[in-house]
Amino acid sequence: MVMISGSSDQKDSGRGDFQELDQIEAVKPFSKFSVKAKDIKEIPDCVARVLDHAVSGRPGGCYLDLPTDVLHQMITESEAEKLLTEVEKGRVFEATKAPPSSEIEKAVSVLRKAERPLIVFGKGAAYARAEGELIKLVERTGIPFLPTPMGKGLVNDDHELAASAARSLAIGKCDVALVVGARLNWLLHFGESPKWDKDVKFILVDVSEEEIKLRKPHLGLVGDAKKVLEMLNKEIKDDPFCLGKSHPWVEAISKKVKDNVSKMEAQLAKDVVPFNFLTPMRIIRDAILGVGSPAPVVVSEGANTMDVGRSVLVQTEPRTRLDAGTWGTMGVGLGYCIAAAVANPERLVVAVEGDSGFGFSAMEVETLVRYKLPVVVIVFNNGGVYGGDRRSPEE
Repeated sequence: MVMISGSSDQKDSGRGDFQELDQIEAVKPFSKFSVKAKDIKEIPDCVARVLDHAVSGRPGGCYLDLPTDVLHQMITESEAEKLLTEVEKGRVFEATKAPPSSEIEKAVSVLRKAERPLIVFGKGAAYARAEGELIKLVERTGIPFLPTPMGKGLVNDDHELAASAARSLAIGKCDVALVVGARLNWLLHFGESPKWDKDVKFILVDVSEEEIKLRKPHLGLVGDAKKVLEMLNKEIKDDPFCLGKSHPWVEAISKKVKDNVSKMEAQLAKDVVPFNFLTPMRIIRDAILGVGSPAPVVVSEGANTMDVGRSVLVQTEPRTRLDAGTWGTMGVGLGYCIAAAVANPERLVVAVEGDSGFGFSAMEVETLVRYKLPVVVIVFNNGGVYGGDRRSPEE
């Protein structure tokens, strides 16, 4: 994301101009990169820099400040073309990061020796368009996998090696975890016991060296998720190994998944009136799956609504799920819908919202209607965030 905004006239800086603020300093704590164009001739270079910073490495929000006086400056068309050409020639694109082959060999060796390996992947793998290599790795090695919420769909949730329905067993008993494009933050219990085994070995794949230094894994592979997975797959292809369906670990995960799915399906099959969470969620799940391909983009927002949706709604294609993510921010849902509909015009967008989450940005329904965007909004009338008026109509 790149934000571009105006600011007060530079000559009036420090004199109390209308809405005067040092916007560069104000955004620094919240942006990956920020820059001010102090002259019209600096604009092409500044635009290129904010765009490059936004998409290089770990994606992040960047800010470009264009003061009022700069916006009113003028140059000739030929000068503008010359500036744009110079900037384009001077741009140096960051090479795709990749770890040394010796580190790849170590990672494969650790996975090969593991008795209970697990592959975990998140939105970093989604950003990297790594789904093809992930599927190869999962199916070539037979290792069960667990997506984080924003990683769902990179490998079909219904895949026979999906461990989401046996999450506690998978993370509690695995002895080696290959974590691709996902941080060991609160969503993954910081990679610590008692949720994880105290002796688990983490192999972290992340484009950010700082992230790996922070987590101190058994082995860290700094690089683009897709590139690292390509290297892992090549190393395994040259000396293959596969757990197989009869491997005790795979069997244990599979059995637990089947047991838990069976219990959940029994609850989902009940037609409860007035609705609980599960009856309508089953109807929504089946309707979304009935759309086929291209699969709809599912926007899931709320507290309980989002949590239940993570368990029930099935993602079959990459980058088709948006939810409140790491920050658990309420109010982003309909903004997500607008962006998803514009970015994916070939896909239906379905928002599954709690009534409180919906309430934060409900006016954006007018935007959806005004631009005739293909969005379906489903709201659970469940009394707001852990509350609301619980009295009966008679009371």
